[in-house]
Amino acid sequence: MNKLGFGFLRLPRTDPEDDTTVDFTVLNEMVDTFLASGGTYFDTAYTYLGGMSETAVRRALVERYPRSAFTLADKLPSWKVKKKEDCERYFAEQCGRCGVDYFDIYLLHWLNRENYAIAEQFDEFAFLQKLKTEGKAGRIGFSYHGDAALLEEILSAHPEVDIVQLQINYLDWESPALEARRCYETAERFHKEIVVMEPVKGGTLASLPEEAEVLLRAHAPQASIASWAIRFAQALPQVHIVLSGMNTMEQLLDNIQADMLLSDKERELLDAVCTILRQSIAIPCTACRYCVSHCPEKIAIPDYFSIYNEYQRNPADGWKITPVYTAIAGKHGKASGCIGCHSCERNCPQRIAVSRELSRVAAVFEK
Repeated sequence: MNKLGFGFLRLPRTDPEDDTTVDFTVLNEMVDTFLASGGTYFDTAYTYLGGMSETAVRRALVERYPRSAFTLADKLPSWKVKKKEDCERYFAEQCGRCGVDYFDIYLLHWLNRENYAIAEQFDEFAFLQKLKTEGKAGRIGFSYHGDAALLEEILSAHPEVDIVQLQINYLDWESPALEARRCYETAERFHKEIVVMEPVKGGTLASLPEEAEVLLRAHAPQASIASWAIRFAQALPQVHIVLSGMNTMEQLLDNIQADMLLSDKERELLDAVCTILRQSIAIPCTACRYCVSHCPEKIAIPDYFSIYNEYQRNPADGWKITPVYTAIAGKHGKASGCIGCHSCERNCPQRIAVSRELSRVAAVFEK
């Protein structure tokens, strides 16, 4: 069974540098193909694509299909809440953006230690339960970026939740920082449905170092590299949905087909790939851009990390990569413009020491 869900975090665009320029000609075709293949689960959030994601859901899905044809998940921007009344205000705004009067799934967005404290302060879990009682939310839960100990604390305090959305992929599975396996096992122990986000780790697991790619292609020459990551997440028994943010029809078609379980031999191959990746990825950024939204200097952090990783893989191409950095810096703050406020680090799901890494970027490209 394919567990694929259509994530509206990354969508086809007419302008690659502007997240709000959604290409609806391509997106509509992708939505049609996804539904025709048997997929029904769509995922959005208030902050995705500067708010354009929810509008895209309305235009590409809600206005073109009967409400019974799909399952729609949305998320309350929990950290933005300043008073209890904000919960109702955001929910009403989201319903308007999406063109619906209820959500099949409604989650608190992005819980970590800091945001969980905000959720408790303003009774956000009680608000979710109220929506469920009123029929405005079918199932409730939260998306999570924290360690297993905090997850256990939350689930113990809030047995009413139905779903936990976790970052799970084969590279993070045994990560001591991200604890993907331990978080999965915690949610499993509490008998919660698990929705997976970032199964391809922001594209990191779709484009591997040559040494790693050779290993996988030798075993399955016809399989795409990204399909290995999708299959890893789908093979986990407690996982109900594996979200993928797709911006091309090719990605969609590939993900629809990725529904085979993993053999013991294939798991061993992925372990070997992880070893290679940990040696080759300088900065494990997934380009979620949460850091940018919290940066007072508006530094293009994910873009700088991407080109820095490319430079580390191919230092001889530095002469070609440096002009890319210069062009980005012309529109945004330089890496050296970091003021060390650490707001980005407090909001980084990957727990990257952003300020330190920006100094490394500046040392390479601002010589």
